[in-house]
Amino acid sequence: MKAFVFHGAGQSAWEDVPDPAVKEPTDAVVRVDSVTICGTDLHILKGDVPEVRPGTVLGHEAVGEIVEVGGDVRTVRPGDRVLVSCITACGRCDYCRQGAYGQCRGGGGWILGHLIDGTQAEYVRVPYADLSVHALPAAMDSADAVLLADIFPTSYEVGVLNGHVRPGDTVVVVGAGPIGLAAISTARLFSPERIVAVDLVPARLEAARERGADAVADAREAPEQLVADLTDGLGADVVIEAVGVPESFELCTRMVRPGGHVANVGVHGKPATLHLEDLWIKNITITTGLVDTHSTPTLLRMAAAGRLPTSRLVTHTFPLDRMEEAYDVFARAADTGALKVVLGGERHDVVAVGTT
Repeated sequence: MKAFVFHGAGQSAWEDVPDPAVKEPTDAVVRVDSVTICGTDLHILKGDVPEVRPGTVLGHEAVGEIVEVGGDVRTVRPGDRVLVSCITACGRCDYCRQGAYGQCRGGGGWILGHLIDGTQAEYVRVPYADLSVHALPAAMDSADAVLLADIFPTSYEVGVLNGHVRPGDTVVVVGAGPIGLAAISTARLFSPERIVAVDLVPARLEAARERGADAVADAREAPEQLVADLTDGLGADVVIEAVGVPESFELCTRMVRPGGHVANVGVHGKPATLHLEDLWIKNITITTGLVDTHSTPTLLRMAAAGRLPTSRLVTHTFPLDRMEEAYDVFARAADTGALKVVLGGERHDVVAVGTT
């Protein structure tokens, strides 16, 4: 089969690799119909995630069809259309029993496109299929569904829930890329008084307005002052970091009010300074986290009911074999306007009907 393979920092290719096969009785093999690219994949290509070994197939989000299952798989069968979650869960370890699937110690967690071959391929092997894939409603479009593999549960769990967004809050989202925009959409479920989006790119600030931000600010133009003006000098109740660079994290800590929450979602490749000389007295809570995807079934139901504007984040689509072009477009988002790129699409098998 063809797959997108990481060969070291700055090196990758769409190339031939061996077909995956069931290795354990809890495995499933999925034919990939739609896949997307995550900001974390860009971090891997830059060398920010050293655990990813050269030769690994990238990707941790997909929609596809089950083609083979191991003997212990009970919840799906060949022919089922499924969402492949970015997180794999054994279901038996202490963390999984708490719903903290991202910290699975039984061979799961974030392994696809990280520790084992991932989803940016024609086929993918998914361990622990019973808890790691989700059956999809027939009417749900693949471009909608694939965004529920990672960015929506990540923004919701690591940003909104960890940040304890409540009705009447002032919420600031730093970074109006896909994760930040999904955080805006899911924060609105809790009826905050206002949501402020901060970014460097005008097009992304406009996208934030279109998706529900009440105010926007250029990160270079003292967004702290805007937040102070909107809150009578108090600061934001919740600040969500959705970039992953030291400057954005430190900006978040300057905008949060005493007693507020900073929820870090961004993947950081460099150290950030924690200014305890200013923060020690402010009673703030700082959270980090890897998504657990415990919310995925709920978000799937909401998307099926039209309650989540998922497809509005998709700006570019490509055939699966144009993976390298899709990466280029996604990596140059400031120039291309890319928010989320989706590769592949719905497949419709041709059935020959005989005549008599």
